Amino acid sequence: MTLFKNKYRIESARLKGWDYRNPGYYFVTIVTKGRVPYFGKVEGDDVRLSAIGEIAAQCWAENPQHHAGIELDEWVIMPNHAHGIVVIVDRVVETLHCNVSTMAEISPKTGSLSVAMRSFKSAVTKLAHNAGHEFGWQERFWDHIIRNEAELNRIRNYIRANPSNWKNDRNHDDGLWM
Repeated sequence: MTLFKNKYRIESARLKGWDYRNPGYYFVTIVTKGRVPYFGKVEGDDVRLSAIGEIAAQCWAENPQHHAGIELDEWVIMPNHAHGIVVIVDRVVETLHCNVSTMAEISPKTGSLSVAMRSFKSAVTKLAHNAGHEFGWQERFWDHIIRNEAELNRIRNYIRANPSNWKNDRNHDDGLWM
């Protein structure tokens, strides 16, 4: 951990030295707070989305409309998490500058994967709360930079098979239905 303004700050989980505005394919997993299955439940090989799950699916699908240079590949909303492949096709040039150099260094950059994921999480939270639902996200998100076509195809297959493999998921919980 490092200090920022005399407070400890958890180091970034992102790959050091990598600019997450770079064009490429990124595999992302975002998890609900406490792994609560807010998004629905799996029935057979399909995910039956709850009202919050529908909100999450809509927000995910609309991501490219809100972030220039971003496209979506394979994705799935699961009961307590979302998996997706986000494609950054064009690097967006940052036009807004922060006068505080330290903040500019640690803040997510316009056109980056972090900005798109922060925006997605914020939109789902706001819409869920506005609809009267209790909802929360786990802090941060997990990502993996996809480096070749074989890896891309393996991850696509993993995402497609995720609902049918739900019973084997270590975070599987049929108990709570939101």
